[in-house]
Amino acid sequence: MKQVILLRHAKSSWEHTDLSDFERPLNRRGKRDAPRMGSWIEQQGITPDAVLCSAATRAQQTLAGLQTTTDLGEYLVVTEDLYLAPPSTTIALLTQLDDGIQTALIIAHNPGMEGLLWGLCGIDHVMPTCALAQIQLPNESWMETDLNQQGDLIELIIPRLLP
Repeated sequence: MKQVILLRHAKSSWEHTDLSDFERPLNRRGKRDAPRMGSWIEQQGITPDAVLCSAATRAQQTLAGLQTTTDLGEYLVVTEDLYLAPPSTTIALLTQLDDGIQTALIIAHNPGMEGLLWGLCGIDHVMPTCALAQIQLPNESWMETDLNQQGDLIELIIPRLLP
């Protein structure tokens, strides 16, 4: 069985109006929440074998914040393909993963993350910034991953619920 961890990027800043949406950095809350979510991942014993991260500044800064409190391994792909990607694009990336990978962490944006949550396990839930959804998929191969999965939502956690 495969496991997917969906993580929406942490809270970003709108302070710098001269920056494009792609370049927007994290704000103070985002810089606080990303390491806290990393600590939660560590405490749960979740060890991603692969990390797929949007190339947007706020997503990469979320990844960096996670890495201050947990080990995310060495298999890391930062791609513009995940910037505001629809669920189908993320699924296409997942189907390319080697089957030796058991757990994949995806750091990306809404509305794609909420769409993935719906497509992978049929749960319609808001994914606020830095929300994490842990999903267990029934498939043995990543090639079997699609938007009509019958995966199980193991955990849905948002930063304000963390201790």
